[in-house]
Amino acid sequence: MSDLPEQIAGKVVGDLDPFKKILSYIPGFKGYMERQSRRDSDKLLRDTIANRFEEQWQRVSAIQRDLINQGGLAYVDDLEAAAIQLRTFADRIRRATRGYSSLFEATKINQTELSQIYQYDAAMLVMADQVSAAVDNIEASLGSDGLPAAIRHLVSTARDCQRVFDRREEVVFTPAGSQG
Repeated sequence: MSDLPEQIAGKVVGDLDPFKKILSYIPGFKGYMERQSRRDSDKLLRDTIANRFEEQWQRVSAIQRDLINQGGLAYVDDLEAAAIQLRTFADRIRRATRGYSSLFEATKINQTELSQIYQYDAAMLVMADQVSAAVDNIEASLGSDGLPAAIRHLVSTARDCQRVFDRREEVVFTPAGSQG
């Protein structure tokens, strides 16, 4: 019987994370920690996506300044349409509903919906690369006849990003079981 405290202490010391061991004795707390971790991960992912789009918005703004300085005012308004969409998109992502809802939130998200949300988030990461390529194309087209087409392509790509995000929000805000 006197060996019992040493056995317990040895087990706790031997465990790599004693805090997790303690939490395993509190019913439901492990699940809470996992949910919170998913929420934190979702926030980090959304911030990463938003930052990537904000970088592209900054690049477009720099191109606009260059066009103004070089007398290319005819293209500034067209490019502004893309800049506004990119900035709005980054802001929407940053403020988006988290990918996992807690017990007391109005929006409940089940595992299937969470998987769909992550698929949309992955698509947005790919789209960030597409937007970057479209901005690269605009930079390469400066001073050429291809500039209007390059700008139209960026505007179209930015609109596609908004559509993907709209579908993500439909998953979040459509009650479970009523998606069709």
